[in-house]
Amino acid sequence: MNAEFIFVGTEILLGNILNTNAQYLSEQCAALGVSCYYQTVVGDNKDRIRDTFLAAWNRSDIVILSGGLGPTEDDLTKETVAEALDLPLLLDQKALDDIRAYFARKGYEMPKINEKQAYIPKGSIVMYNDNGTAPGVICEKDGKCAILLPGPNNELTAMFEKSAKPFLFEKSDCVIVSKTVKMCGIGEGSVDEKIRDLTETGTNPTVAPYAKTGEVHVRITAKAGTEKEASKLIKPVVREMKNRFGDYIYSTDDDVTLEKAVVDLLLANHLTVSTVESCTGGLVAGRLINVPGISEALKLCYVTYSNKAKRKMLGIKKGILEKYTAVSKQVCEEMLKGVSLINKADVVVSVTGLAGPDGGTEEIPVGTVFIGCSVKGKITVEKYNFSGNRSKIRENAVAYSLILMRRCILEYFSEVTFGKEGK
Repeated sequence: MNAEFIFVGTEILLGNILNTNAQYLSEQCAALGVSCYYQTVVGDNKDRIRDTFLAAWNRSDIVILSGGLGPTEDDLTKETVAEALDLPLLLDQKALDDIRAYFARKGYEMPKINEKQAYIPKGSIVMYNDNGTAPGVICEKDGKCAILLPGPNNELTAMFEKSAKPFLFEKSDCVIVSKTVKMCGIGEGSVDEKIRDLTETGTNPTVAPYAKTGEVHVRITAKAGTEKEASKLIKPVVREMKNRFGDYIYSTDDDVTLEKAVVDLLLANHLTVSTVESCTGGLVAGRLINVPGISEALKLCYVTYSNKAKRKMLGIKKGILEKYTAVSKQVCEEMLKGVSLINKADVVVSVTGLAGPDGGTEEIPVGTVFIGCSVKGKITVEKYNFSGNRSKIRENAVAYSLILMRRCILEYFSEVTFGKEGK
């Protein structure tokens, strides 16, 4: 089976809202073994909705539409699809009762305009809405089906899980399962070179790398009759990836982010952590605080943006700042030492750099960032040259701070285990 998505709403075309429904529905259909070849966004215009729908209906087995199921005059999806399929609209009493009850729970009487939402194309399956007023609809005709879902993401996801997903599951004769191998500290080109044999020859499962800021993810996707069979196809490829990339891999769990991997490493080794940031302004600490349970490890976080703050809060000597400037390996190292003396955390990460857009020189161009990490007193400082605008440079600095933290912790325990003591 193949599906096509149509997202209705002028607000999407204008960029006023982010179309999160596209990502959600793509992932859900892929997991169900339903291929998607087209996605379209169309504004609130009856003729254009009709033309878009008919084009999709002619070339796809399933057409999934979201948006345009509200009570106003420019909510046209259901009416347009019903007309295109020559299906009259009939009042569904339960849908009407549900809409009235929704307003009653909020202490209001249902406006007359909302009655429009209770009219359903004849012979269709109604997907009642537990989170809003617009019921969804499944229309089947000529061996094809149109699935109409509300636009608000919380309504769409709940309705899809409860009603549309079981319907599609019954239609599908296979499942598609994906596993993502997540890596950091290695470039996309290096990963691509090392897995070229897998990407070029793999058909089931397929192997595809894609880059994120500071990371490379490799998605392994298999199609089979059952989830268990698909997972069985994926396992040997994941095992081979681990053999090839070792500690560059920080997770094979879709729910694990880079910051969670770092926090898990801290907690597993009973390590405390502090951050001291200049150009990133607390963003490294913010990434760590995204992770539940970080309170067990996080001590204090410092933002020492100005030279004055670096002197007063961290005790960095004025002469060092004047001689080397704030954007230097020496100051990055002094930031680590200052926090270590004040706070005595097991792990300290420091960041100082020039995010621009102004202030760069030939010696220190915009994008120059020094990141340091101290693990139990062992200090590492790295220099980076990031490109892009101010936001992108800071985003990169945060990602590579997490990467350096992870690397330094792993190296520290590797030396403890396999260093002189282990020989």
